[in-house]
Amino acid sequence: MKSIVILISGHGSNMRALLEADLPCRVAAVISNRVDAPGLEIAKQYGITTRVVAHRSYPDRESFDSELAICIDSYRPDLIVLAGFMRILTPQFVARYQNKLINIHPSLLPAYSGLNTHARALQDGVKIHGCTVHFVTSDVDHGPIIIQAAVPVLMDDTPATLAARVLHQEHRIFPQAIRWFCNDDISLSADGKVRMKRLEQPDCTLISPEMEYANA
Repeated sequence: MKSIVILISGHGSNMRALLEADLPCRVAAVISNRVDAPGLEIAKQYGITTRVVAHRSYPDRESFDSELAICIDSYRPDLIVLAGFMRILTPQFVARYQNKLINIHPSLLPAYSGLNTHARALQDGVKIHGCTVHFVTSDVDHGPIIIQAAVPVLMDDTPATLAARVLHQEHRIFPQAIRWFCNDDISLSADGKVRMKRLEQPDCTLISPEMEYANA
């Protein structure tokens, strides 16, 4: 059975989704860069070991990443999962864990990398928004895409209502991506794309707003 380490910075709702998903892996530890992250208490309730590597205790990003790597390596994980970990990782850190870092992002990447994704989507007037689980590369919020979920953007949406609807989908697709990894059902091809094993993809379309005539 593979083991994973989960990194968080805040409330840990995606972490909770993983812990509740009965995944075929062992969660070796939950590590936060913030001592006051509410998600740490949630992890403890599940009997998971927690650690804190406080980024403010280090003079620069490199020294923080170095200490974080030492902490991670003490658990010998097969996979490191970024579940709302709000730190930009150095290229050296990413290279150390190449193909072993998975992140979830609240947009349909490569669109809307970075912060404030829901407000930016509404400002641009897009009709479809969503979330993405991907392998991490040194290019922030990019990397080989594992799975995405799309939701329609409603006319009366606010950033908060859109975020809530996207978050619901995050809690669905994140455990699926980790399950695939732990079951060796995904791999990276030579061209840097995620390949799936034994997966049938239905031919379906999400159109938003809905078309007026079904046969149009």
